[in-house]
Amino acid sequence: MQDFLKTIKQIDFPTNQYYRKPYSKNQIVLHHTVSGGTANAVAKYWSQMPSRIATAFIIDKEGVIYQLFGSQYYAGHVGSIKTEAKKLGLPARNCSKNSIGIELINWGGLIMKDDQLYNVYGRKFTGEAVHYENGYRGFYYFDKYTDKQISALKPLIEYLADKYGIPTTCDDRMWDVSHRAIAGVSGVYSHTSFRRDKSDLHPQKELTDMLKTL
Repeated sequence: MQDFLKTIKQIDFPTNQYYRKPYSKNQIVLHHTVSGGTANAVAKYWSQMPSRIATAFIIDKEGVIYQLFGSQYYAGHVGSIKTEAKKLGLPARNCSKNSIGIELINWGGLIMKDDQLYNVYGRKFTGEAVHYENGYRGFYYFDKYTDKQISALKPLIEYLADKYGIPTTCDDRMWDVSHRAIAGVSGVYSHTSFRRDKSDLHPQKELTDMLKTL
């Protein structure tokens, strides 16, 4: 485990962009950035935002893990769940405080136009895409998570789960709004588990297969 920890690169992230008060952690929430480029570029973007929005970890497409701040701290990464909580008859809560966010560099949902894929910002997409025949959260194509990202994500989840006593059992319910996630039940979830307006992560087979081995 010590060898694994040595592979994590630290990013000098401004201390006023996250909450430096330790919180108990019982959930891990997986995201993607809806961007390409580097982890440092994502961190720089977050550092310039007026609100404290960030995740503790970012994994780039080469599978390199970057840490912005200690996992015991938090910044906003889940967002408001008021609408979904109300539908489920649950109280709204700050889901970011007691969860650890992990972000994968990924363009997310893609749009096909004239036999060409574009990202949500209207730029041509030239990477490898995943096609969902029945669509997922409003998209039929997504940027593919790399094998290196998925391989790096597994030991990071296992390390954090062990550190905080978080169960790692995953099932297909995490790909829809989850009563368990919103109620604060311990576990590993996707951002899509909390909000119907989000499409990160998407349920790529290689990713879901890995999650079932945790």
